Amino acid sequence: MTTTLDIATVQAFLLVSDLQSFTRAAEALGTTQAAVSLKLQRLETLLGKRLVERSPRAVKLTVDGVMFLPRARALMDAHDRALSVETPTAQLLSLGISDHAAGPELVPLLERLHAMTTQMALSVTIGFSREMLDAYDAGELDAVIVRQEGSRRGGEKLSEDEFGWFATKRFAWPHGDALPVATLAPPCGVRAIALRALDKAGIAWTESFVGGGVTAVAAAALAGLAVAPLARRIAPPGLVDIGPTHKLPKLGTSTVMLHSKVSDPAKLAALRTLAATFRSVADA
Repeated sequence: MTTTLDIATVQAFLLVSDLQSFTRAAEALGTTQAAVSLKLQRLETLLGKRLVERSPRAVKLTVDGVMFLPRARALMDAHDRALSVETPTAQLLSLGISDHAAGPELVPLLERLHAMTTQMALSVTIGFSREMLDAYDAGELDAVIVRQEGSRRGGEKLSEDEFGWFATKRFAWPHGDALPVATLAPPCGVRAIALRALDKAGIAWTESFVGGGVTAVAAAALAGLAVAPLARRIAPPGLVDIGPTHKLPKLGTSTVMLHSKVSDPAKLAALRTLAATFRSVADA
């Protein structure tokens, strides 16, 4: 009898592989972890091979899983192309992301989202949380990933970030000098929190570098020009939190939220994948 692969089980396998988590794969599919496990078991039974090894801390592919991976991707690509005949115009998902929320994870985030939603065109805008929320409220964006704003309610929590004062190990702050700070321009919420904290602590500061994006701010810190208030999750290698050493005020934590008002099933599925991918990368 000819063996026939089930698309749903192959999709579950790819999500587990890409997100390295049964929990995140279940979130992306809008189902339970147990359901994803059953799909994988059916696929492994059908192929007569063990594809995934699980441990309390990690999920990784077996040798057979690695060999099956490109074939699984090819099958899903062919499946998506076949469906595209019925829907020739790709839907557009417009997404706004706060620069302080995305950071260096933006590239893998978009790569994984694109790989999992080949029939969905993406429009991504990067900016301040306040600007992204204003555009979202005006109906210009389908969804936004932003830092939680004041009393605003609703949304889905993606991560909880701890902030610190990041600089290079060679950073020097001569006694008596104002603290050189690198930030984004107003109305950046992180900038406002950091400068208020310094003022409250009675620490003199000077805004020695104002960047157009978090990448530029981090570059200034890496160059030794200043200290930058950043989330630990997005602080690049080469920077360390000098706050405790220099007795700088604590900046606390901030919640990254996903706000969405889409009702289309395809867009909802894409956003589930987006949320699961974000958590997967943030937890890595």
